[in-house]
Amino acid sequence: MPEISCPFCEILQASSSDRIMLENEEAFLIEDGFPVSGGHSLIIPRRHIGSFFEATEGERVALLKLLDQAKNIIDKRHKPSAYNIGINDGPAAGQTVPHLHIHLIPRYEQSGIDPRGGVRWVIPEKADYWSEQ
Repeated sequence: MPEISCPFCEILQASSSDRIMLENEEAFLIEDGFPVSGGHSLIIPRRHIGSFFEATEGERVALLKLLDQAKNIIDKRHKPSAYNIGINDGPAAGQTVPHLHIHLIPRYEQSGIDPRGGVRWVIPEKADYWSEQ
């Protein structure tokens, strides 16, 4: 494990972490500590790496398996209408914890809210391209 302070590595180093919902040999699943919606979860590799592009093929497979399992859990517990799946890869992309993690964000139908554009809203001035046509 790295010597830097990493909240995800600290979860793994804890002798018994009640935050880990599921795990496999390469990755683990937790609920986000600052959720943007009910059920917002994080899929995290065990190895401390900063970028998705540093992950091995085995790590990627393990991460995606947990992503599927997380969706099944959230479907049962929260019954969302849809999902956003995202990775902030690097500081310029908004990554604040320098340990790769995949966000699984459940979305819910909300009266008066137009969800079009989804992840495109990370750059608001480019998001609603359909209104410029």
